[in-house]
This record gives sequence, C-alpha cells and structure tokens, in this order.
Amino acid sequence: MLDYSIMRPEGILVLRPHAPLSKSDFTGLSTLVDTYLADHSKLHGVLICSKSFPGWADFAGFAAHMRFASEHHQQVERVAIVTDSPLAGLAESLAKHFTSAEVRHFRYTGESVAMDWLEAAAHANLP
Repeated sequence: MLDYSIMRPEGILVLRPHAPLSKSDFTGLSTLVDTYLADHSKLHGVLICSKSFPGWADFAGFAAHMRFASEHHQQVERVAIVTDSPLAGLAESLAKHFTSAEVRHFRYTGESVAMDWLEAAAHANLP
C-alpha cells in the first residue's frame, strides 16, 4: 500500500509506503503525477518516507515501480529518502545513477529537515 499526494503550489510529491508495493499503487500514482505534469514542467521534489522499506508485493509491483521511475525521473529536481532502513544508503547510491535529480538520505526522525530541503528548491523556482 502506498499513500501519495502532491503539495501545491510547491510541486512536492509525498510518498508513504506502508506495505509491499503493488502494480495498482503505481497505476494511481502515475495518473496523479501525469495530471500534475500536464500543467507543470516538473516536480520540485519527491519525499519518500517510511520507517523501513516494505518491498514489493510481486514482480509486477517491482516492474511498475521501475516503469514509473523511468518515465518520470527527468521531471524531478530533488528526492529526499526519509528512512531508517539499512537499504537507504544503497537506494541513495542507485538513485543517483538513474536520475539527474539531487538525492539525499535523511533519518526517519528528520522528515521536517527533509521537507525544508525540498521546499527550498520549490521556493527558488516559484514565480
């Protein structure tokens, strides 16, 4: 299960995975993001916040995740990974190879610091 929303006018996508990710999680997410991007050139930030990474429900969930990332990575300015998962360092390193976005890891207790970092990029780009 994946909770998601876009903060407007900041253009920050907030993702909160709570259970293994499924294909349907990314179907709804893609619709939301594509609708937003139809009227905006990019997302200023993406906040991924989860105490630990829940993984994927199955291969279809993994494939949908990779497809979503490949279709949207060029339209993202910054990514904040907020987690205490031991996989966070690996996720940060891998993300830097697949996106031009600036990627940074924050401890789970540092969500407000991560949001400040994302909002700084958003405010720098607002008219």
